[in-house]
Amino acid sequence: MKPTAFYFDERTLWHVPGGLHALYLPVGGWIQPMAGSGMAESPDSKRRIKSLFDASGLSQRLDLRSAPPASEEDLRRVHTAGYLAEFKRLSDAGGGELGDTAPFGRGSYEIAQVSTGLAIAALDSVLRGEHGNAFAITRPPGHHCLPDRGMGFCLFNNIAVAIETAKARHRIERIAVIDWDVHHGNGTQQIFYARNDVLTLSLHQWGCFPPGYSGAEDRGEGKGVGCNVNIPLLPGGGHESYRYAFERIVVPVIDRFRPELIVVASGLDANGVDPLARMQLHPESFRMMSREVLQLAAHHAQGRLAVVHEGGYSEVCVPFCALAVVEALCGHRTEVPDPFSEFFGLQQPPERFDALQRELIDEMAALHGLR
Repeated sequence: MKPTAFYFDERTLWHVPGGLHALYLPVGGWIQPMAGSGMAESPDSKRRIKSLFDASGLSQRLDLRSAPPASEEDLRRVHTAGYLAEFKRLSDAGGGELGDTAPFGRGSYEIAQVSTGLAIAALDSVLRGEHGNAFAITRPPGHHCLPDRGMGFCLFNNIAVAIETAKARHRIERIAVIDWDVHHGNGTQQIFYARNDVLTLSLHQWGCFPPGYSGAEDRGEGKGVGCNVNIPLLPGGGHESYRYAFERIVVPVIDRFRPELIVVASGLDANGVDPLARMQLHPESFRMMSREVLQLAAHHAQGRLAVVHEGGYSEVCVPFCALAVVEALCGHRTEVPDPFSEFFGLQQPPERFDALQRELIDEMAALHGLR
């Protein structure tokens, strides 16, 4: 048995955000058109992930699979009937937008169902014991999407729907979501904010997206107090910021929660050349974090780990970051040289910056009772 499942479907690359954009701004007025659609959330970085896996031989080490689309029943576990109906109506009519910076084109409803279905299948495969871990390329992404509103390129909350479906199908009580997308996982946070059966933990750039939000003091409500953890990191923080955040907060919080399954919302947009953020990670940073969550899953969750792709908009760098993640998952190092880590490693912030970042992380750790 190949230990790592790789869930991918060409149809997800056919999702087209509606209209012309420049990064995320609608073209018009003083916003000039760009080549292609101009939208940062394009299929190219995801297609290049798959191409690099194939060209490097890594795909041969993986169990490549697709999956059926998410059913309406599964989507209704998270999303309101009104949102689903309006999304379907607009998608059939040629596209539109149902929220904040979440445009879509004709047929995007069905493509988003495929994307969510891949996440559902990834969780299913590890919970059935079919694979030790799984990696799914989902597009459109999901972690910003709210039950009744799209947001930040996200149209269904893929991970939240997959978690609720897994809970309905399997006898599982505690699931931890570790979100290292550079933007805050606000949709996943809101969906589980008052719950103590799903831990949501987000490492993200301070105030980046949603604009101005950091959330260090938002710890959940009701039964969910203590089960929501935000780690906003200073813009420009690099590998050491994330390493220390794992040491001081991520690992002890997961140790305390003792999940039966770990799900990673694997945005790769904290890389040093992403157009929508200002962090300084490199492929080896993602390898480091992947190894950390593998150890946590081995210790608490019988190794059960599902990694679901979120953002990442540098078409050149993202494939190498994804390669590092999946090499760690399957325990195989390809011969592909890393063209970024040495370069970014020379650009890491100075000791005074690191000292301030560690101080802030220590303060956040104290909010969660970690000494």
